[in-house]
Amino acid sequence: MWIPSKLTRPGRLHNAIVRPRVLDLLAQAPCYKLVLFRSPAGYGKTTMAAQWLSDKPHVGWYSIDESDNDPFRFVNYLLQAINKATSNSCPNAQKLAERRQFSSLHSLFSEVFAELTSYHHECYIVLDDYHLISDEDIHEAMRFFLKHMPDNITLVVTSRGNPPLGTANLRVRDLMIEIGNELLAFDTEETTRFFSQRLASEIDNETANTLRTYVEGWPSALQLFALQAQHQKRTLAQSVETISQFNHAHLWDYLVEEVFDLLDKETRHFLMQCSVLDHFNDNLVTALTKRDDALSMIESLNRFGLFIYPLEGENNWFRFHNLFAEFLSHERKARIPQQEHDLHLAAANAWLEQKVPHQALRHARLANNADLVASILLEFGWKMFNHGELTTLEDAIGVLSADQLYSQPKLCVLQAWLAQSQHRYNEVGELIAKAGEEMAARKVNLSKKEEGEFHALRAQVAINQNSPDQAIELAELALSELDHSEYRSRIVATSVVGEVNHVIGNLSRALSMMQQTEKLARQYHVYHQALWAQLQQSEILIAQGYVQAAFEIQESAFKLIEEQQLHQVPLHEFLLRVRAQVLWCWNRLDEAEECAYKGIDVLGNIDPSKHLHSYSMIARIAIGRGELDKASKVIEQIQHLIKQSTYHVDWTANASLSLLLYWQARNDMESIEQWLETATRPDEACNHFSQLQWRNIARAQIQLGQYEQAQSTLNFLEQEASKHQLVTDRNRNLIVEAILNVHSKNEDQAKQLLKEALVLTNQTGMIGNFLIDGATIGHLLANLVSKSDLGDLERHRAQLLMKDINTTQRSRSVHFNEEFVEKLVNHPNIPELVRTSPLTQREWQVLGLIYSGFSNEQIAQELDVAGTTIKTHIRNLYQKLNIANRKEAISTAENLLQLMGY
Repeated sequence: MWIPSKLTRPGRLHNAIVRPRVLDLLAQAPCYKLVLFRSPAGYGKTTMAAQWLSDKPHVGWYSIDESDNDPFRFVNYLLQAINKATSNSCPNAQKLAERRQFSSLHSLFSEVFAELTSYHHECYIVLDDYHLISDEDIHEAMRFFLKHMPDNITLVVTSRGNPPLGTANLRVRDLMIEIGNELLAFDTEETTRFFSQRLASEIDNETANTLRTYVEGWPSALQLFALQAQHQKRTLAQSVETISQFNHAHLWDYLVEEVFDLLDKETRHFLMQCSVLDHFNDNLVTALTKRDDALSMIESLNRFGLFIYPLEGENNWFRFHNLFAEFLSHERKARIPQQEHDLHLAAANAWLEQKVPHQALRHARLANNADLVASILLEFGWKMFNHGELTTLEDAIGVLSADQLYSQPKLCVLQAWLAQSQHRYNEVGELIAKAGEEMAARKVNLSKKEEGEFHALRAQVAINQNSPDQAIELAELALSELDHSEYRSRIVATSVVGEVNHVIGNLSRALSMMQQTEKLARQYHVYHQALWAQLQQSEILIAQGYVQAAFEIQESAFKLIEEQQLHQVPLHEFLLRVRAQVLWCWNRLDEAEECAYKGIDVLGNIDPSKHLHSYSMIARIAIGRGELDKASKVIEQIQHLIKQSTYHVDWTANASLSLLLYWQARNDMESIEQWLETATRPDEACNHFSQLQWRNIARAQIQLGQYEQAQSTLNFLEQEASKHQLVTDRNRNLIVEAILNVHSKNEDQAKQLLKEALVLTNQTGMIGNFLIDGATIGHLLANLVSKSDLGDLERHRAQLLMKDINTTQRSRSVHFNEEFVEKLVNHPNIPELVRTSPLTQREWQVLGLIYSGFSNEQIAQELDVAGTTIKTHIRNLYQKLNIANRKEAISTAENLLQLMGY
């Protein structure tokens, strides 16, 4: 689908003169981030860049046209240019771009930078004609690219205007070489050499200087003077006399009178026809002009010097010089306006013969031929969809009339899938409803297969809108209507059946359908859907208590992401989120935290509302470690997101758990009470997220002393969990019920509940739920162990829990606050070194965090300062306490704590 000619640099022009004053300046280019050639049309920006880089081995060239304002197309061409310059050092990023498997251009460029870490050659990436880019997302992404790209890369940009790439900042910081029209314009000596190479007669400096002054050194205009002198067999001095009134405003008139009218009528007509095309080869031109001698015509025009550039490395591909292309377009519309429609129509058909539907659609739209647009969409629409050209497809569908769109069910389905694939779920339902009304009004009869496609999409809309009964009815209807050729819709319908069964608590049926979905999706290479099916299987297995099996499914999902380059799709964040939840429940907090932060990186800043799950996990981990200052900042972000967006109960229940644990740690009963008053109360508790929400309610009721209400809530939870075989939720519910019994002074019942929970934990491994309330139940676990009330496996589990609870409590206690430090330094047995070399309050905090096992990066995050600042604090406290390393720092802190009775 990509046009190779856009990625080839122009060959050096015949008779191009060497320009030492520009080349000397460019010799320092490897020391700069950006080389900007900025000037009006015709000043030779591209020529100068090509001449300068002609002997450079590592160059990627990207010739931009107006169609490249689609970020998807832009980044694909850019990455191909980067790979060309770097010996294909970024294959993964290229695959991500081609398959549209990235959440943002920022995240994609981050992958590029990661892959380029092992590439150390000096190289250049050229963006030719960047002024044609108007898309702000591309500009913003390129500013990011410039800021973070490796030092061995120099970006080269040619543009008619000042591109919005942060050039002012780069200029101030001396990170940019700017070649403007004042440098690109020829001086007198260069003008003399220029004409000497082109004309047989002697050129005097005065005449050359006169010409240079008239056109302010404009190379393209000087080329026109030379052409005039050649073809009219005039001396340069005579040419000067005839164009003494020449200026930029008269360029078109000059080209007409002195160049274009000198060509024969056939050649003029041929040039105007070709000017419809941005890039062309002999096959395209033959189809467009119906001439069998197209290639020989192009080559003769190239030799004639009429601004036709052969593209380096590609046989028989050409493009006009931009200035001349603009002139030809002007002449075409003025001289043969009646042919404009037919030429664009012919160009569309020519590109179709080349199997390039993107260009064909552009010309079909310029021809105002919506019927052809519809025909191209019908033939190539799904192929373009699978290649990720979603913006182009939506723009094309937008030009269709209601009759053209709604008389073709295939186009209506394509339009809805475009919205679905870009996560505009609410819009999907509206599009389907509108299509149904319009097709009914036009008496369009759907085939059984087409009915099935619509029903599959409607089923997906219904499950997105939390209407499981409607969703499963539509999905099963779709499966009865679809044949095996409509694999995409069959996969969706099968997935919806599985998802509905998951939501209503029919876990065995749900697991079976999701396994079937994964098999179908893999068979037809629909890997996004295969990943979704794996994620659903993982959640179902967790709910059934088979957490290790779920973990292994997740491993398979990570492998699929690696194999199919799905790193930057939103489902990757879903996988990281579920993995983080399992790791948290297994008390592997560092790994869980790493997954949460990776999830944020995957989603980037495109839609911050989607970060809620990750922030909820980060907050829960901080609370578990006793890092309440850090947790408070994350809690603020969670509360902000909840206010700004509307979320499914699955999302809000997870966020609410973190909020409740934070308020519990802060003893903030007012916030807990306010939450409980407005909390959503699901009608059932037949799945993991409704169970979590009701468990949150029970937790709030316990904290507020509403013990009877809490017991009622927990009885309801136990009934629902048993009914739907939600083993992991039963495990969690038993722990919360044990906490209730501790609060209501019924410790014997609490111990019995903990025994049951320990038995279930042997299957689930869910120890995190014990640890978050370790201070409440720790003594009961010790009592159970001491009285030999447990089996061997349960006793071992309880002993490990007690050790983890003690470690957690120790971590929470090690905060060298001002009050503690004052007591410490005034203690009679304090070492003299500590007394005479007092640490600052921040250095005491750092020492305490080192003792608690924090890394430098974690300390920086906890104290919200730069990593370099932490290194300075550590160096200072080491010097003051005469210690050499982290091990000695931990030993020193431990001795001080023992001195204070800890």
